Amino acid sequence: MDANISQFDKIRKIARSYYARKDIQEILARQAHNREFVPRYVESFGKRPDTLEYPGDVWSYVEKGATSFHMSEEIWRDPMELGVNLSPEQMNKLRIGWDLIIDIDCKFLEFSKVAAFLITEALFFHGVRNVGLKFSGGSGFHIGLSHEAFPSVVNGVNVKDFFPQGPRIIAAYLREMIEKPLRDHILELSDPKDIAIAAGKPEKLLFKDALQREFNPFSVLEIDTVLISPRHLLRSAYSLHERTGLASIVIKPEQLKSFHPGWAKPERVLPQLFLKKVDPDEGRELLMQAMDWNSRKEAKARMEKTISQRLERTNEIETIQTKGRDYGKIVKVNEENFPPCIKQMLQGMKQDGRKRALFILINFLRSINLTFEEVEKRLMEWNAKNYKPLRDGYIKTQLNWFKKQESRLPPNCSLQAYYQDVGVCMPDGLCKKIKNPVNYAVIKTRMAMGMKKEKAPKERVKKINVRKKAEKI
Repeated sequence: MDANISQFDKIRKIARSYYARKDIQEILARQAHNREFVPRYVESFGKRPDTLEYPGDVWSYVEKGATSFHMSEEIWRDPMELGVNLSPEQMNKLRIGWDLIIDIDCKFLEFSKVAAFLITEALFFHGVRNVGLKFSGGSGFHIGLSHEAFPSVVNGVNVKDFFPQGPRIIAAYLREMIEKPLRDHILELSDPKDIAIAAGKPEKLLFKDALQREFNPFSVLEIDTVLISPRHLLRSAYSLHERTGLASIVIKPEQLKSFHPGWAKPERVLPQLFLKKVDPDEGRELLMQAMDWNSRKEAKARMEKTISQRLERTNEIETIQTKGRDYGKIVKVNEENFPPCIKQMLQGMKQDGRKRALFILINFLRSINLTFEEVEKRLMEWNAKNYKPLRDGYIKTQLNWFKKQESRLPPNCSLQAYYQDVGVCMPDGLCKKIKNPVNYAVIKTRMAMGMKKEKAPKERVKKINVRKKAEKI
């Protein structure tokens, strides 16, 4: 107990010296605009809701024993109108928007640095340039993107009301994107035995080949998804951390590799804004792709659940097999069999939407079995026709990223923001019968080659129908 009292007294003493600085008071007040801004008194938070109106208010809290300050991810018209009994509809009326905050938490600072680097790279890949990055003050990092980066509406969804679903989906999407490179980097940095112990499996994962097969990097490092919730608070930039006495300082992504916690000692801090000014709609591509990924994931889960339920009801647990050839994979798709939207894109973009078109084209061309060399050649030809060509380096960066990912279909035709909004949706008769541009190309190629799927044997029809009905749901 005496040790705790001594530690508490120490952090209060540091806080009084640190928060007396006018530049620290001003940077905290700038972050507090239209947010809940709540002081913490060593081990407990102050009353909620609360705000910070003026720089001098910081010192008023410190005189009462405040040691750190925490702010909301959500931006409100009037934070003081918030309350625990408000309905979601009432909160939506008060909410102006929400910042995207990715919280990386790990007791190993070097692992946190790797994860933070990979997340920032993933954001750059999606066209996000004004990334906020700060050291938590402990052994993690916070990565942020201002609410002003997101459009007001995406795919019919009112974005400001899409909380906490929106940031949860984006965080989960980015988490999946970095999983494999994060695993590889952690294994390179560590002794296999140490990682096995940290992962809680010392008896199983003592050898590197086993680790490569079984090691889950998120067993030793957490990226917050579930804990993102209404009125969620995070440590404000340039707030102190009670356990370490260090400040939550802002750094640049290129400083991650050389970062040392000593930079965050209170006497060394030079404050700057965490969430930077962004370009309009800078986060549109990120949000759209995350929502598309989540829709596919949910659809797959529903389909698997439905199939499982149907098979259980019919006691049909054996693998369904059919005779005949498989035309699911087409070796070569000629360009005349491309869907109208892809043909239109390949003629060059005459208006905004080049990056969305690039995302679609890479996925489409890879899905019809073109090599990455063939894809790059075709994209360079396409880029030269654009009203304003993208940088060659940008295209190559995107391709290099896709090489590290599992191949996937391009977005479905129903996603308005991808095809209709960029002005390439020109449906013909076949378009009405398909859901994805790749389906169009495959069907058109079959028709051109005179291919037909053979019917399944009669004795197998009942079993196959179970699966087909389930897949339609």
